[in-house]
Formats: sequence, structure tokens, C-alpha cells
Amino acid sequence: QVQLVESGGGLVQPGGSLRLSCAASGITFSNYAMRWYRQAPGKERELVASSISTYYTDSVKGRFTISRDNTKNTVYLQMNSLKPEDTAVYYCNADRGSLFYWGQGTQVTVSS
Repeated sequence: QVQLVESGGGLVQPGGSLRLSCAASGITFSNYAMRWYRQAPGKERELVASSISTYYTDSVKGRFTISRDNTKNTVYLQMNSLKPEDTAVYYCNADRGSLFYWGQGTQVTVSS
């Protein structure tokens, strides 16, 4: 059974930092592209960062960093200089073409 379990979300003040983790099981982790998406209330889910070609959406460039540890089957998203507009549910995604898995999401709220 494939599981992606996100953790590390929470409430943080503007300018603060959080580190999200996504632990994968049930897959050969190194064979999968790993991505972080987010969905804010009333908005569509958007791609935030990808481990392939180290892609970042424009609004997070220079502030967020995606990394992965294949020995721990874990992908991370380091988020610095957080802004209120970063508030969303953050989802981990594992992609191997025809195989596509999602985590349950972790809430990130940036507010003073």
C-alpha cells in the first residue's frame, strides 16, 4: 500500500520559516519525481516545487527549497520568508508517469 505522509505544517508569523516533510512508503522512492503542491481556500491546486529540474513557481523562487533524501524515502520543502499569501494546504505528490500518488496534506497558515 502506497502512503505519502506530510508533516511540519502549522501557524507561523510573516517572515518565519517552516520545513515540510513527506515520508513515502510502498514505492521505490528513487524512481519517482517528487513534487509539492498547495491549495488555498477558493483557489485551484497549484504546483509549488518539483524535484525534477528543480522547478519553483515564480511566487516562491528564492524563498522555498525542495530537497529529497532517497535513503529516508523523504522529500522536504524548506520555506523561508513566509508571507500570508503562502497560506494553504500543502500536498506531497509522487509521479512516475502512469503512477501518481498524493498525500493527505498539511495546513500552513501564515498570520500575525
